[in-house]
Amino acid sequence: MTWQRILTLLAAIALGALAWRAGGWAGLALLASGLVLWFMLNYTRIVTIMKRAADRPIGHVDSAVMLNARLKPKMPLLNVIGLTRALGERLSPDGAEPEVYRWRDAGDSHVTAEFENGRLARWQLARPTGEAAPAGTPAPGAAS
Repeated sequence: MTWQRILTLLAAIALGALAWRAGGWAGLALLASGLVLWFMLNYTRIVTIMKRAADRPIGHVDSAVMLNARLKPKMPLLNVIGLTRALGERLSPDGAEPEVYRWRDAGDSHVTAEFENGRLARWQLARPTGEAAPAGTPAPGAAS
């Protein structure tokens, strides 16, 4: 159990005690309704993100470069899925730490992201290497 979970549990107990002291059963009912509202808002957010992601191909993103620019350290996996609007292509085996996912765009650029404990630890943008045309040779499709 992490310190954040312990702190959350202690805060919930303290809120319950304060609600009881302030209003008895009515205070506890108000606290319970607030907690249910908070749960429903988060549940709706998760379902909406996953519904959007289900409509797109796995591992596809509109622009890998823009995704790379918007990623931040310690970003939760759910927020990254919300940015990409697609589930990532899983590269790591099930249950392995860190979890590694890849998102690729139409130009074959891709972002590979590593998540430790559900949070973004590292990511890397890789762009395809284009073969340069020899000097003096016009590029394909160029007007003469």
